[in-house]
Amino acid sequence: MTRPPLPELDYEALSAQDIVATLLDTFHGKVALACSFQKEETVLLDMLFTHDPQARVFGIDTHHLFPETYAYWREVEQRYGTTIEVFAGPQPEEIAATHGEALWDTNPQLYLAIAKVAPLVRALDGLDAWITGIRRDQAPTRADAPKVGWDDQHELWKANPLADWDDQRCWDYIKEHDLPYNALHDRGYESIGDTHSTEPGSGRSGRWVGLDKTECGIHTVASTEVAALVEERQEERA
Repeated sequence: MTRPPLPELDYEALSAQDIVATLLDTFHGKVALACSFQKEETVLLDMLFTHDPQARVFGIDTHHLFPETYAYWREVEQRYGTTIEVFAGPQPEEIAATHGEALWDTNPQLYLAIAKVAPLVRALDGLDAWITGIRRDQAPTRADAPKVGWDDQHELWKANPLADWDDQRCWDYIKEHDLPYNALHDRGYESIGDTHSTEPGSGRSGRWVGLDKTECGIHTVASTEVAALVEERQEERA
């Protein structure tokens, strides 16, 4: 794939605001923030809409997000006068009919491929770049995340403007700008996902407790692998 041109800059030296502005200006209309409605996205949403009130944002709805997450989603749309693009997997009853109840317990990899990664692939279709809230201190799997780089998994540019930020810096920004945020953070949830696989905990320790797993596949599974994974697992069940 031919890479869309990107200004040759020292992105590691740029501020998060400057990275956001560069991506929005370079790929106007073809760049979007992947929003999981956590503190990192709270910061990035403010940076995005400060620079471009028409910036694109998408959310992946697994149908199992916390009520607090859905409430914050609505609050974001009202605050910024925007509509967040929704990409969702099958309804829970559809998944259960094909794969059985509680697929996230019986086969978490397949659940994530269906409920999260497949919708992400659709969300990224037609984009030249996407922006995420990845920070290097969140998990060992993210320790080497560049602020801007080519995403081989999905074949587009990927920006992690907050890669070198920590929790305190995020909260300082939120307080300084008086931003609303997901209420679950006040109840000990540092990382927030689905109701059935998220518990209070530091970093990503509350995600997929009891499993040797911290990533949901969004940042680790290639677009080209998703259909094959889903089809393979369906055949195994049949």
